[in-house]
Amino acid sequence: MTRPFNFSAGPANLPEAVLKQAAAEMLDWHGSGMSVMEMSHRGKEFISIYENAEADFRELMVVPKNFKILFMQGGGLAENAIVPLNLSRGGSADFVVTGSWSDKSQKEARKYCDVQVSATTESRAFTSLPPLDTWQLRRDASYVHICTNETIHGVEFQELPDLRALGSDAPLVIDFSSHVASRPVDWSRVGLAFGGAQKNLGPAGVTLVVVREDLLGHALSVCPSAFNYKTVADNESMYNTPPTYAIYIAGLTFQWLKQQREGKATGIKAIEKHNAAKAQLLYDAIDSSQLYFNKVSKDCRSRMNVPFFLRDESRNDAFLAGAKARDLLQLKGHKSVGGMRASIYNAMPLAGVQALVNYLQEFEQKHA
Repeated sequence: MTRPFNFSAGPANLPEAVLKQAAAEMLDWHGSGMSVMEMSHRGKEFISIYENAEADFRELMVVPKNFKILFMQGGGLAENAIVPLNLSRGGSADFVVTGSWSDKSQKEARKYCDVQVSATTESRAFTSLPPLDTWQLRRDASYVHICTNETIHGVEFQELPDLRALGSDAPLVIDFSSHVASRPVDWSRVGLAFGGAQKNLGPAGVTLVVVREDLLGHALSVCPSAFNYKTVADNESMYNTPPTYAIYIAGLTFQWLKQQREGKATGIKAIEKHNAAKAQLLYDAIDSSQLYFNKVSKDCRSRMNVPFFLRDESRNDAFLAGAKARDLLQLKGHKSVGGMRASIYNAMPLAGVQALVNYLQEFEQKHA
């Protein structure tokens, strides 16, 4: 039986192979007599799951040795507080606001440090990125924060900014929640990266933090111990009981990603090619249409989250009903922007995007 194609922005679809493996191991993981859900996080069984997951992610994303990989809780929203609690040193932080998520980040950080919005595209309804030469960065900023993929507005950094070229020595903090592991990361330009797992890596519940070692040990005194990056790193993400099952599923997803092949490319480079092909197929269909349109500048369109609109919005409900009848699910746009949104994360097969394109064309022909 063919499963429906789920275009949810998150929690999102997982690779079918991962779900089948998890189902097969549900009652008895590798002859242990236990489900992963029932294991002690300090037992040898789960420790092996955790160590493999960490090693696989480091290999997959080519994370340098001087970065710690932390498995935490609270999601990206909690990190909006945890980052300034750890990195601000009670000083200042600069934010580039390119959509709803980076806006939430700067508002939350104001509780813990002096925040400056150094650049924003709010006046352009978050449909583009601010040119680098317009960024007003402070020399004394403790860090600079960007959201590298805006899930709601569909804006993505195709390349990370080099802050040194902009005259800043501050570490770059990236919220890569909605495109983590969809493309390589230039770690030479990053101080800290964080992301909730529920879009590309696994179920909701685990938050991935990749932090450069020299940024550890500077948490404010009011920072809760469980959110102090150095405490978490020193205890190998076991200071408090971690989200064990979510880490297990993420680990299976890392293994699935490592097995990807696209021509001569493997792993993360293969999934990047796959994602680029899916996005191109969908954007081409939208751009060639008389009924649909996308508002985002072509040089920063997201490969993961594709918002689009019907020129005749009175047909929105009919469009969504027809999509559901064809097992194309969760296409309604975010309530703050309206329209439609197709999230085509790593686990979305090319066949799912092709099915959506076929429906777009069918619906347009019917309602032309």
